[in-house]
Amino acid sequence: MADHNDFGKEAENFAADFLVLNGYRILVRNYRFLKAEIDIIAEKENKVVIVEVKARNTDIFIEPHEAVRRKKMRLLVEAADHFMNSGNRDEEVRFDIISVLPDGSGKLQITHIPNAFEAIDF
Repeated sequence: MADHNDFGKEAENFAADFLVLNGYRILVRNYRFLKAEIDIIAEKENKVVIVEVKARNTDIFIEPHEAVRRKKMRLLVEAADHFMNSGNRDEEVRFDIISVLPDGSGKLQITHIPNAFEAIDF
């Protein structure tokens, strides 16, 4: 597996641990629907939280969360809709982005952006 794939998996694991430590319950990881993949589906306070994890080795060009473009958001909304319908779930859904970047010493740092976008935007 390529180094960037290893780093991406490490970032997803780090993000999942962060969510659990902050009171989220992980429901599913790497949920796939057609061309979409949701990195983490979690639950907190009677909400289903769809989490896109973006990891970069550097933020020189753009912040990791800025790499989540409109097309990706639309795919996440479609996959979330499928998840909710297939499980007959009726909770409110929230879309979060977690950015993961190493600091100067190589330690991973998280930026959690709750409610990063709305499904109604699509």
